[in-house]
Amino acid sequence: MKYPVVLHKDDASDYGVSVPDVLGCFSAGRTVSQALDNVQEALALHFEGLVADGEPLPQAREVDAHLDNPDFAGGVWAVVEFDVTPYLGKAVRFNATLPENLLQRIDEKVKRDHRYASRSGFLASAALRELAVGQ
Repeated sequence: MKYPVVLHKDDASDYGVSVPDVLGCFSAGRTVSQALDNVQEALALHFEGLVADGEPLPQAREVDAHLDNPDFAGGVWAVVEFDVTPYLGKAVRFNATLPENLLQRIDEKVKRDHRYASRSGFLASAALRELAVGQ
């Protein structure tokens, strides 16, 4: 899932990163790259806590949904990809039937795009995107 993040930097500090759709999730880093890398760990820890507490997982919204929020004024926006599938519960095997050409295209995409560890990961990510559209 792609989460918008906003970076801030004061003169005498590291880059701070906020994840507007994940309340209370913050990170920092000495450089922009380091700050964006560190937000992955912050998201993982935050999601682990949400799962442990039985709380719902936050859905990512577009950057545009946050632009009028004064808390983020003057920040630099970025988008980070975060795999939420490990936090959705135990994996369950099921049978699915797809057209051969579609399955081949999915497999080719998985080979090219390292965001997806497997065909199942691709399908889970596509399903989450589709489910978020209706919310």
